Amino acid sequence: MNIHEYQGKEILRQYGVAVPEGKVAFTVDEAVEAAKELGTSVNVVKAQIHAGGRGKAGGVKVAKNLDEVRTYAGDILGKVLVTHQTGPEGKEVKRLLIEQGCDIQKEYYVGIVVDRDTGRVVMMASEEGGTEIEEVAEKTPEKIFKEVVDPAVGLQAFQARKLAYSINIPTKLVNKAVKFMIGLYTAFVEKDCSIAEINPLVVTGDGNVMALDAKLNFDSNALYRHADILEYRDLDEEDEKEIQASKFDLSYIALDGNIGCMVNGAGLAMATMDIIKHYGGDPANFLDVGGGATTEKVKEAFKIILSDDNVKGIFVNIFGGIMRCDIIANGVVQAAKQIQLDRPLVVRLEGTNVEQGKEILNQSGLNIVAADSMADGAQKIVELVK
Repeated sequence: MNIHEYQGKEILRQYGVAVPEGKVAFTVDEAVEAAKELGTSVNVVKAQIHAGGRGKAGGVKVAKNLDEVRTYAGDILGKVLVTHQTGPEGKEVKRLLIEQGCDIQKEYYVGIVVDRDTGRVVMMASEEGGTEIEEVAEKTPEKIFKEVVDPAVGLQAFQARKLAYSINIPTKLVNKAVKFMIGLYTAFVEKDCSIAEINPLVVTGDGNVMALDAKLNFDSNALYRHADILEYRDLDEEDEKEIQASKFDLSYIALDGNIGCMVNGAGLAMATMDIIKHYGGDPANFLDVGGGATTEKVKEAFKIILSDDNVKGIFVNIFGGIMRCDIIANGVVQAAKQIQLDRPLVVRLEGTNVEQGKEILNQSGLNIVAADSMADGAQKIVELVK
Protein backbone atom coordinates (compact mmCIF):
# COMPACT_ATOMS: atom_id res chain seq x y z
CA MET A 1 0.00 0.00 0.00
CA ASN A 2 1.24 3.49 -0.88
CA ILE A 3 0.69 6.68 1.10
CA HIS A 4 1.26 10.38 0.44
CA GLU A 5 4.44 12.27 1.22
CA TYR A 6 2.91 14.26 4.09
CA GLN A 7 1.60 11.05 5.66
CA GLY A 8 5.03 9.44 5.41
CA LYS A 9 6.55 12.45 7.14
CA GLU A 10 4.00 12.18 9.95
CA ILE A 11 5.18 8.62 10.55
CA LEU A 12 8.88 9.49 10.34
CA ARG A 13 8.43 12.33 12.83
CA GLN A 14 7.28 9.73 15.38
CA TYR A 15 10.68 8.04 15.07
CA GLY A 16 12.77 11.15 15.55
CA VAL A 17 13.46 11.66 11.84
CA ALA A 18 13.70 15.40 11.12
CA VAL A 19 11.24 16.71 8.52
CA PRO A 20 10.16 20.24 7.58
CA GLU A 21 6.98 21.62 9.14
CA GLY A 22 4.05 21.33 6.78
CA LYS A 23 0.27 21.16 6.49
CA VAL A 24 -2.06 19.40 4.08
CA ALA A 25 -4.56 21.45 2.06
CA PHE A 26 -7.51 20.39 -0.09
CA THR A 27 -8.50 23.84 -1.39
CA VAL A 28 -6.74 27.04 -2.41
CA ASP A 29 -8.03 28.84 0.69
CA GLU A 30 -6.75 26.03 2.93
CA ALA A 31 -3.36 26.30 1.22
CA VAL A 32 -3.14 30.03 1.94
CA GLU A 33 -4.27 29.53 5.53
CA ALA A 34 -1.66 26.78 5.99
CA ALA A 35 1.07 29.11 4.73
CA LYS A 36 -0.08 31.80 7.19
CA GLU A 37 0.06 29.31 10.07
CA LEU A 38 3.55 28.15 9.09
CA GLY A 39 4.66 31.76 9.20
CA THR A 40 7.77 31.52 7.01
CA SER A 41 8.77 33.86 4.21
CA VAL A 42 9.23 30.98 1.78
CA ASN A 43 6.85 28.03 1.38
CA VAL A 44 6.83 25.08 -0.96
CA VAL A 45 3.56 24.06 -2.63
CA LYS A 46 3.72 20.33 -3.38
CA ALA A 47 1.22 18.15 -5.25
CA GLN A 48 0.31 14.99 -3.34
CA ILE A 49 -0.13 11.97 -5.61
CA HIS A 50 1.12 8.40 -5.37
CA ALA A 51 3.93 8.87 -7.89
CA GLY A 52 7.42 10.26 -8.14
CA GLY A 53 8.69 12.86 -10.58
CA ARG A 54 6.21 15.52 -9.41
CA GLY A 55 8.71 18.34 -9.63
CA LYS A 56 9.56 17.69 -13.27
CA ALA A 57 5.84 17.58 -14.08
CA GLY A 58 5.21 21.00 -12.52
CA GLY A 59 3.78 19.72 -9.25
CA VAL A 60 6.27 21.41 -6.90
CA LYS A 61 6.56 25.21 -6.68
CA VAL A 62 8.47 27.55 -4.35
CA ALA A 63 6.31 30.47 -3.20
CA LYS A 64 7.90 33.62 -1.77
CA ASN A 65 4.68 35.22 -0.54
CA LEU A 66 1.01 34.40 0.10
CA ASP A 67 -0.08 35.60 -3.34
CA GLU A 68 2.26 33.08 -4.95
CA VAL A 69 0.94 30.35 -2.63
CA ARG A 70 -2.59 31.14 -3.84
CA THR A 71 -1.51 31.20 -7.48
CA TYR A 72 0.47 27.97 -7.36
CA ALA A 73 -2.20 26.16 -5.34
CA GLY A 74 -4.81 27.17 -7.92
CA ASP A 75 -2.57 26.01 -10.74
CA ILE A 76 -1.76 22.62 -9.22
CA LEU A 77 -5.05 21.57 -7.60
CA GLY A 78 -7.14 19.71 -10.15
CA LYS A 79 -4.23 19.44 -12.56
CA VAL A 80 -3.46 16.04 -14.09
CA LEU A 81 0.23 15.35 -13.50
CA VAL A 82 1.94 13.01 -15.93
CA THR A 83 5.21 11.57 -14.63
CA HIS A 84 7.36 8.54 -15.43
CA GLN A 85 5.46 6.64 -12.72
CA THR A 86 1.85 7.61 -13.52
CA GLY A 87 1.77 6.44 -17.12
CA PRO A 88 0.39 8.60 -19.94
CA GLU A 89 -3.02 8.94 -18.25
CA GLY A 90 -1.48 10.81 -15.31
CA LYS A 91 -3.05 11.45 -11.89
CA GLU A 92 -5.31 14.30 -10.81
CA VAL A 93 -4.04 16.35 -7.88
CA LYS A 94 -6.66 16.53 -5.12
CA ARG A 95 -4.53 17.58 -2.17
CA LEU A 96 -1.42 19.68 -1.52
CA LEU A 97 1.35 19.79 1.05
CA ILE A 98 2.24 23.34 2.07
CA GLU A 99 5.68 23.16 3.62
CA GLN A 100 8.21 25.53 5.13
CA GLY A 101 11.09 26.38 2.84
CA CYS A 102 14.58 25.54 4.11
CA ASP A 103 18.13 26.62 3.36
CA ILE A 104 19.41 23.60 1.42
CA GLN A 105 23.18 23.22 1.40
CA LYS A 106 23.45 19.77 -0.20
CA GLU A 107 21.13 16.96 -1.30
CA TYR A 108 21.66 13.24 -0.69
CA TYR A 109 19.76 9.98 -1.14
CA VAL A 110 18.94 7.36 1.50
CA GLY A 111 16.72 4.36 0.90
CA ILE A 112 15.83 1.03 2.50
CA VAL A 113 14.68 -2.06 0.61
CA VAL A 114 14.42 -5.80 1.15
CA ASP A 115 17.22 -7.37 -0.90
CA ARG A 116 16.21 -10.72 -2.39
CA ASP A 117 19.81 -11.78 -3.01
CA THR A 118 20.76 -11.59 0.67
CA GLY A 119 17.28 -12.09 2.12
CA ARG A 120 17.91 -9.09 4.36
CA VAL A 121 17.11 -5.42 4.67
CA VAL A 122 19.64 -3.17 2.93
CA MET A 123 20.17 0.54 3.48
CA MET A 124 21.49 2.43 0.45
CA ALA A 125 22.93 5.93 0.34
CA SER A 126 24.34 8.26 -2.30
CA GLU A 127 25.50 11.85 -2.53
CA GLU A 128 23.58 12.11 -5.81
CA GLY A 129 20.38 13.24 -4.07
CA GLY A 130 17.49 14.71 -6.01
CA THR A 131 18.24 12.38 -8.92
CA GLU A 132 16.33 9.19 -9.71
CA ILE A 133 18.32 6.44 -8.03
CA GLU A 134 17.80 4.16 -11.05
CA GLU A 135 19.63 6.72 -13.16
CA VAL A 136 22.50 6.89 -10.65
CA ALA A 137 22.70 3.08 -10.56
CA GLU A 138 22.94 2.95 -14.34
CA LYS A 139 25.42 5.75 -14.95
CA THR A 140 27.51 5.96 -11.76
CA PRO A 141 26.91 2.81 -9.66
CA GLU A 142 30.09 3.48 -7.68
CA LYS A 143 28.29 6.40 -6.04
CA ILE A 144 25.78 4.11 -4.31
CA PHE A 145 26.88 2.64 -0.99
CA LYS A 146 25.09 -0.20 0.79
CA GLU A 147 24.93 -1.72 4.27
CA VAL A 148 23.30 -5.13 4.78
CA VAL A 149 21.45 -5.27 8.11
CA ASP A 150 21.55 -8.31 10.40
CA PRO A 151 17.90 -8.78 11.47
CA ALA A 152 18.98 -10.05 14.89
CA VAL A 153 20.59 -6.73 15.90
CA GLY A 154 19.19 -4.17 13.46
CA LEU A 155 21.03 -1.28 11.85
CA GLN A 156 24.10 -0.50 13.93
CA ALA A 157 25.45 2.99 14.57
CA PHE A 158 28.79 2.10 12.97
CA GLN A 159 26.99 1.08 9.76
CA ALA A 160 25.06 4.36 9.62
CA ARG A 161 28.27 6.28 10.35
CA LYS A 162 30.07 4.42 7.57
CA LEU A 163 27.31 5.39 5.11
CA ALA A 164 27.38 9.01 6.27
CA TYR A 165 31.12 9.29 5.70
CA SER A 166 30.87 7.44 2.37
CA ILE A 167 28.44 10.02 0.97
CA ASN A 168 30.42 12.93 2.41
CA ILE A 169 27.98 14.21 5.00
CA PRO A 170 29.78 17.15 6.74
CA THR A 171 31.75 15.79 9.70
CA LYS A 172 29.96 18.00 12.23
CA LEU A 173 26.60 16.59 11.09
CA VAL A 174 27.50 12.88 10.99
CA ASN A 175 25.93 12.17 14.39
CA LYS A 176 22.66 13.74 13.24
CA ALA A 177 22.81 11.67 10.05
CA VAL A 178 23.33 8.51 12.14
CA LYS A 179 20.28 9.34 14.27
CA PHE A 180 18.30 10.01 11.07
CA MET A 181 19.25 6.64 9.50
CA ILE A 182 18.55 4.61 12.63
CA GLY A 183 15.16 6.30 13.03
CA LEU A 184 14.35 5.58 9.38
CA TYR A 185 15.35 1.92 9.78
CA THR A 186 13.27 1.54 12.96
CA ALA A 187 10.22 2.97 11.19
CA PHE A 188 10.81 0.63 8.23
CA VAL A 189 10.85 -2.47 10.44
CA GLU A 190 8.16 -1.57 12.96
CA LYS A 191 5.68 -0.41 10.31
CA ASP A 192 6.34 -3.37 7.97
CA CYS A 193 7.46 -1.23 5.05
CA SER A 194 8.45 -2.72 1.72
CA ILE A 195 10.38 0.40 0.75
CA ALA A 196 11.42 3.63 2.48
CA GLU A 197 13.02 6.25 0.26
CA ILE A 198 14.26 9.71 1.21
CA ASN A 199 15.14 11.63 -1.92
CA PRO A 200 16.44 14.09 -1.16
CA LEU A 201 17.83 13.96 2.32
CA VAL A 202 19.28 17.43 2.86
CA VAL A 203 21.69 19.24 5.13
CA THR A 204 20.61 22.80 5.85
CA GLY A 205 22.33 26.08 6.58
CA ASP A 206 21.28 25.93 10.23
CA GLY A 207 22.89 22.50 10.69
CA ASN A 208 19.96 20.12 10.32
CA VAL A 209 19.77 16.76 8.54
CA MET A 210 16.21 16.25 7.32
CA ALA A 211 13.94 14.46 4.87
CA LEU A 212 12.83 16.91 2.21
CA ASP A 213 10.77 14.17 0.56
CA ALA A 214 9.58 10.81 1.86
CA LYS A 215 8.23 7.76 0.07
CA LEU A 216 6.96 4.88 2.21
CA ASN A 217 5.32 1.74 0.83
CA PHE A 218 3.88 -0.97 3.09
CA ASP A 219 3.52 -4.72 2.86
CA SER A 220 -0.22 -5.24 2.35
CA ASN A 221 -0.01 -8.65 4.03
CA ALA A 222 0.96 -6.96 7.31
CA LEU A 223 -1.68 -4.23 7.35
CA TYR A 224 -3.93 -6.25 9.67
CA ARG A 225 -1.64 -5.17 12.52
CA HIS A 226 -1.38 -1.53 11.49
CA ALA A 227 -4.80 0.10 11.79
CA ASP A 228 -3.07 3.50 11.89
CA ILE A 229 -1.51 2.90 8.47
CA LEU A 230 -4.79 1.72 6.97
CA GLU A 231 -6.33 5.07 7.88
CA TYR A 232 -3.89 6.71 5.47
CA ARG A 233 -5.28 4.80 2.47
CA ASP A 234 -6.40 7.18 -0.28
CA LEU A 235 -8.89 5.37 -2.50
CA ASP A 236 -8.83 8.26 -5.01
CA GLU A 237 -5.28 7.19 -5.89
CA GLU A 238 -6.23 3.58 -6.61
CA ASP A 239 -7.91 1.88 -9.55
CA GLU A 240 -11.62 1.28 -8.81
CA LYS A 241 -11.37 -2.30 -10.01
CA GLU A 242 -8.42 -2.97 -7.70
CA ILE A 243 -10.36 -1.49 -4.77
CA GLN A 244 -13.31 -3.77 -5.51
CA ALA A 245 -10.99 -6.78 -5.83
CA SER A 246 -9.43 -6.08 -2.43
CA LYS A 247 -12.89 -6.32 -0.83
CA PHE A 248 -13.05 -9.97 -1.93
CA ASP A 249 -9.39 -10.74 -1.20
CA LEU A 250 -8.57 -11.07 -4.89
CA SER A 251 -5.09 -10.30 -6.23
CA TYR A 252 -5.89 -7.99 -9.14
CA ILE A 253 -3.74 -5.51 -11.04
CA ALA A 254 -5.12 -3.59 -14.01
CA LEU A 255 -3.03 -3.51 -17.20
CA ASP A 256 -3.57 -1.82 -20.55
CA GLY A 257 -4.31 -4.81 -22.80
CA ASN A 258 -7.60 -6.22 -24.10
CA ILE A 259 -7.63 -9.86 -22.94
CA GLY A 260 -9.00 -10.38 -19.45
CA CYS A 261 -7.38 -13.18 -17.44
CA MET A 262 -8.76 -15.18 -14.52
CA VAL A 263 -6.28 -17.66 -13.10
CA ASN A 264 -5.59 -19.45 -9.80
CA GLY A 265 -2.06 -19.05 -8.49
CA ALA A 266 0.31 -16.13 -8.97
CA GLY A 267 2.87 -18.17 -10.92
CA LEU A 268 0.28 -19.55 -13.31
CA ALA A 269 -1.23 -16.06 -13.69
CA MET A 270 2.14 -14.63 -14.74
CA ALA A 271 2.75 -17.56 -17.09
CA THR A 272 -0.69 -16.99 -18.60
CA MET A 273 0.09 -13.35 -19.30
CA ASP A 274 3.42 -14.37 -20.83
CA ILE A 275 1.87 -16.91 -23.17
CA ILE A 276 -0.82 -14.44 -24.28
CA LYS A 277 1.98 -12.02 -25.19
CA HIS A 278 3.85 -14.85 -26.91
CA TYR A 279 0.93 -15.42 -29.28
CA GLY A 280 0.56 -11.72 -30.06
CA GLY A 281 -2.08 -10.68 -27.52
CA ASP A 282 -2.11 -8.16 -24.66
CA PRO A 283 -3.36 -9.10 -21.18
CA ALA A 284 -5.74 -6.60 -19.60
CA ASN A 285 -5.03 -7.65 -16.03
CA PHE A 286 -3.29 -9.90 -13.56
CA LEU A 287 -5.92 -11.74 -11.52
CA ASP A 288 -5.25 -14.56 -9.07
CA VAL A 289 -8.42 -15.91 -7.44
CA GLY A 290 -6.34 -17.94 -5.00
CA GLY A 291 -6.63 -21.51 -3.83
CA GLY A 292 -9.66 -21.21 -1.55
CA ALA A 293 -12.04 -19.23 -3.73
CA THR A 294 -15.81 -19.63 -3.43
CA THR A 295 -18.35 -19.44 -6.23
CA GLU A 296 -19.24 -15.92 -5.05
CA LYS A 297 -15.59 -14.87 -5.16
CA VAL A 298 -15.14 -16.20 -8.69
CA LYS A 299 -18.33 -14.44 -9.78
CA GLU A 300 -17.03 -11.13 -8.43
CA ALA A 301 -13.66 -11.67 -10.12
CA PHE A 302 -15.43 -12.22 -13.43
CA LYS A 303 -17.50 -9.05 -12.97
CA ILE A 304 -14.37 -7.01 -12.17
CA ILE A 305 -12.72 -8.19 -15.39
CA LEU A 306 -15.79 -7.26 -17.41
CA SER A 307 -16.00 -3.81 -15.83
CA ASP A 308 -12.92 -2.88 -17.87
CA ASP A 309 -14.20 -1.46 -21.17
CA ASN A 310 -10.92 -2.38 -22.87
CA VAL A 311 -11.53 -6.09 -22.37
CA LYS A 312 -12.55 -7.69 -25.69
CA GLY A 313 -12.28 -11.31 -24.58
CA ILE A 314 -11.58 -13.44 -21.49
CA PHE A 315 -9.27 -16.37 -20.86
CA VAL A 316 -10.03 -18.48 -17.78
CA ASN A 317 -7.05 -20.72 -17.01
CA ILE A 318 -7.50 -22.96 -13.97
CA PHE A 319 -5.38 -25.78 -12.65
CA GLY A 320 -7.40 -27.31 -9.83
CA GLY A 321 -5.27 -28.39 -6.90
CA ILE A 322 -6.83 -26.91 -3.79
CA MET A 323 -9.17 -24.95 -6.05
CA ARG A 324 -11.91 -27.17 -7.52
CA CYS A 325 -12.81 -26.81 -11.18
CA ASP A 326 -16.57 -27.13 -10.50
CA ILE A 327 -16.47 -24.05 -8.21
CA ILE A 328 -14.73 -22.05 -10.92
CA ALA A 329 -17.24 -23.23 -13.52
CA ASN A 330 -20.22 -22.29 -11.33
CA GLY A 331 -18.81 -18.82 -10.71
CA VAL A 332 -18.12 -18.21 -14.39
CA VAL A 333 -21.60 -19.35 -15.43
CA GLN A 334 -23.41 -17.27 -12.80
CA ALA A 335 -21.41 -14.14 -13.62
CA ALA A 336 -21.75 -14.56 -17.38
CA LYS A 337 -25.53 -14.95 -17.11
CA GLN A 338 -25.92 -12.07 -14.69
CA ILE A 339 -23.90 -9.68 -16.84
CA GLN A 340 -25.14 -11.08 -20.16
CA LEU A 341 -21.70 -11.88 -21.53
CA ASP A 342 -21.23 -10.55 -25.05
CA ARG A 343 -17.49 -11.15 -25.48
CA PRO A 344 -15.49 -14.27 -26.40
CA LEU A 345 -14.73 -16.58 -23.48
CA VAL A 346 -12.08 -19.30 -23.59
CA VAL A 347 -11.84 -21.70 -20.65
CA ARG A 348 -9.11 -24.19 -19.84
CA LEU A 349 -9.78 -26.42 -16.83
CA GLU A 350 -7.50 -29.11 -15.44
CA GLY A 351 -7.23 -30.87 -12.09
CA THR A 352 -9.64 -31.52 -9.21
CA ASN A 353 -13.25 -32.14 -10.33
CA VAL A 354 -12.36 -31.18 -13.89
CA GLU A 355 -15.07 -33.38 -15.43
CA GLN A 356 -17.77 -31.84 -13.24
CA GLY A 357 -16.48 -28.38 -14.17
CA LYS A 358 -16.60 -29.10 -17.89
CA GLU A 359 -20.09 -30.55 -17.55
CA ILE A 360 -21.32 -27.37 -15.81
CA LEU A 361 -19.88 -25.25 -18.63
CA ASN A 362 -21.30 -27.52 -21.37
CA GLN A 363 -24.82 -27.39 -19.91
CA SER A 364 -24.77 -23.62 -19.26
CA GLY A 365 -26.01 -22.66 -22.70
CA LEU A 366 -23.22 -20.09 -22.94
CA ASN A 367 -20.96 -19.68 -25.95
CA ILE A 368 -17.79 -20.95 -24.28
CA VAL A 369 -14.73 -22.08 -26.24
CA ALA A 370 -12.98 -25.01 -24.55
CA ALA A 371 -9.19 -25.25 -24.59
CA ASP A 372 -7.12 -28.40 -24.20
CA SER A 373 -4.02 -26.65 -22.84
CA MET A 374 -2.73 -23.27 -21.76
CA ALA A 375 -1.07 -22.70 -25.13
CA ASP A 376 -4.22 -23.78 -26.98
CA GLY A 377 -6.33 -21.41 -24.87
CA ALA A 378 -3.98 -18.48 -25.41
CA GLN A 379 -3.95 -18.98 -29.17
CA LYS A 380 -7.73 -19.22 -29.30
CA ILE A 381 -8.45 -16.07 -27.28
CA VAL A 382 -5.89 -14.05 -29.21
CA GLU A 383 -7.52 -15.07 -32.50
CA LEU A 384 -11.04 -14.38 -31.18
CA VAL A 385 -10.27 -10.83 -30.02
CA LYS A 386 -8.70 -10.04 -33.39
